[in-house]
Amino acid sequence: MLMMSRRAGETILIGEDIEVVIAHIGRSRVKVGIRAPRETAVIAQEVRLVREENLAAAHGAAAEFSSLIARLHPLPQAPLAAADKVGVRQEAGTKN
Repeated sequence: MLMMSRRAGETILIGEDIEVVIAHIGRSRVKVGIRAPRETAVIAQEVRLVREENLAAAHGAAAEFSSLIARLHPLPQAPLAAADKVGVRQEAGTKN
């Protein structure tokens, strides 16, 4: 890791097309600006970690959801013949 001291307004060049600008130095924070080509992703590490955690949770939830749906809505069975439906109703109606 390269460590450099910079003052507000000074820049650091990375390669030919990435420029890091020290925008402001406060008591406990430093504001950094980054100029990079649009095709280069520039994100905070915390954002990447949260995204990965969300994707992992969503994948696990999708698997749980699928198994829950399978338990609540079993595969359709062969439809009962009309005579069987009538017989079931008559049997249920004859019980007293």
